[in-house]
Amino acid sequence: MSGGAVAGLIASGAFAVLALFGCFVLLKLGKIFDEAAARVRQTGVAIDEGTARVRQAGATVDEVNVALAHVNKELDRVDAITANVQSITTNVSSLTSLFAATLGGPMVRVAAFSYGVRKAAAKRTRSEVESRVKSQMKADRSARRTVADDAGLTPVAGAADGRREGR
Repeated sequence: MSGGAVAGLIASGAFAVLALFGCFVLLKLGKIFDEAAARVRQTGVAIDEGTARVRQAGATVDEVNVALAHVNKELDRVDAITANVQSITTNVSSLTSLFAATLGGPMVRVAAFSYGVRKAAAKRTRSEVESRVKSQMKADRSARRTVADDAGLTPVAGAADGRREGR
């Protein structure tokens, strides 16, 4: 074998090793591409699920917006009611002030007058009752004395009316 044949043989062996190494690299690269394709498919499924969730979230947000619109309408109604209540309160306050200004003074006078009349009537009634009781007591004493004088008895001081002397 000549030197050129040995060199050709070495070159062909090196080329065969290089070809085998290239096949090994391509095989590994094929597995990487298969794995990448599987990941892309999984990502696609995940993206589809995410898209569905985003659509559901969008529908939920739309429902929340509708609910908020209804709440805002009700709040507008409550604001109108509150304004009416405030107006009514102002009117009642004005009427109260008007009543106090126009009828309050005379009503206080009437109440004071009626109180005075009641007090005077009660005092008069009391004094009349006291005077009647005193006159009745005097009449009873004098009647007892008259009966004792007619019977010839000497009455003990205060015995006829149940009182003791010294009081």
